[in-house]
Amino acid sequence: MADWYLWAWILCSTMTLVVLRGSVLKRRKGNGISATRGESVKRVLAGNGECRSADGSDADVIVVGAGVAGSALAHTLGKDGRRVHVIERDLTEPDRIVGELLQPGGYLKLIELGLEDCVEEIDAQKVFGYALFKDGKHTRLSYPLENFHSDVSGRSFHNGRFIQRMREKAASLPNVRLEQGTVTSLLEEKGTIRGVQYKTKDGRELTAFAPLTIVCDGCFSNLRRSLCNPKVDVPSCFVGLVLENCHLPYSNHGHVILADPSPILFYPISSTEVRCLVDIPGQKVPSIANGEMTNYLKTIMAHQVPPEIYDSFVAAVDKGNIRTMPNRSMPASPYPTPGALLMGDAFNMRRPLTGGGMTVALSDIVVLHDLLRPLRDLNDGPNLCKYLESFYTLRKPVASTINTLAGALYKVFSASPDQARKEMRQACFDYLSLGGVFSTGTISLLSGLNPRRLSLVMHFFVVAIYGIGRLLVPFPSPKRIWIGARLITGASGIIFPIIKSEGVRQMFFPATVPAYYRAPPLK
Repeated sequence: MADWYLWAWILCSTMTLVVLRGSVLKRRKGNGISATRGESVKRVLAGNGECRSADGSDADVIVVGAGVAGSALAHTLGKDGRRVHVIERDLTEPDRIVGELLQPGGYLKLIELGLEDCVEEIDAQKVFGYALFKDGKHTRLSYPLENFHSDVSGRSFHNGRFIQRMREKAASLPNVRLEQGTVTSLLEEKGTIRGVQYKTKDGRELTAFAPLTIVCDGCFSNLRRSLCNPKVDVPSCFVGLVLENCHLPYSNHGHVILADPSPILFYPISSTEVRCLVDIPGQKVPSIANGEMTNYLKTIMAHQVPPEIYDSFVAAVDKGNIRTMPNRSMPASPYPTPGALLMGDAFNMRRPLTGGGMTVALSDIVVLHDLLRPLRDLNDGPNLCKYLESFYTLRKPVASTINTLAGALYKVFSASPDQARKEMRQACFDYLSLGGVFSTGTISLLSGLNPRRLSLVMHFFVVAIYGIGRLLVPFPSPKRIWIGARLITGASGIIFPIIKSEGVRQMFFPATVPAYYRAPPLK
């Protein structure tokens, strides 16, 4: 009889432990991080001191996502001899209406990473600047490329073709493994990310382990909540069209039309196609299915495009291949997490008006590569995490400048019933039309060729002062003085909140941040 009680007690205890363990797993999976069995994360060291699992399937780095950031990162780390496992949800060619314009600053980073040939053989077009249109007037803003090699310029292309070229380049390295699968969660042990759990194309659920997991799964990331504090803003939506055999007023230039209610963009994406992006404020757009969108584009927007583009624009609307894409903005607010890092649009997004997203991503990869290069062993998660905190400060010169400019220009270029905002918009157009140092300084910031934060703030407020001068000359009046006062306070209200979200200290005084001086962990 005692034996029966003993066996019953053992059975009840076992069942209780199983139930408790299941509850803990469920709670952790709710946060996007799942635990893993002790034997599953057990490590054995290879002869060269690198980290490998008992079954030999581990990599040095897992990269989640093979978009622009993920593919470029995989190739860069693979060239250094690291074993990289890339897991991408869909390896077929992407078909997107954004990520099609690479600024000259981004192209220079592409050269630095050895990926410049990825813009070849995809019918990419060189871009030498912008043309700005407002109320029948226009001005051309050229990139300051005089001191660079003749091949340096912006590039515009089909996003999918560019990404496929980058994937091919990464996969050509023997130590880079590119696999199609959907990462469902991060695997954590004692506060350190050890790898990922993912579902393969054929439905199998597998795990992969590495000392460092870098999440680059894009703007729709389902993993970022585990690694940062996402504050995603959706200020507007893009409506995308492709204009065929359209001749832009300025060849090899992006075109920005300061329309009402917000800007319209045109730029070539091949030798025969021009991308049009119509910005619509808010998260709700007219319905495409019932014809509201077609009517909106024809009656509200068509008459605001330059006459040279009008017929092609209407023909593209009539053709009906209209697509929409929400525009997202999200400041970088990471949780430093041992064993994991966020990059690309999963980490930081800005308004896409200036086409700076790929430039920021490629610049971030250059910074991270330089930090990781002296490290042979990535297994010390906590110390590696502490060291990589310097990444968030070192990336600021380029990232914060492009992010701030994108947010500020979008607000200035958008129409407003407020008279002070109207004056600011007109002042910006007139200031850029002056040419010389006035336009060159601004376009060098936008292009990523001059990522200087103080230069950005100076030009922004010089535009505001120029606008006040227009109001007060030749005869100031109380009304004009009042509008001028509101213009300068409005300008402050535009740029200072963006700077605050970027981090004033990291943006302007990075040398005062302790992480700026972090040395690599001792081997």
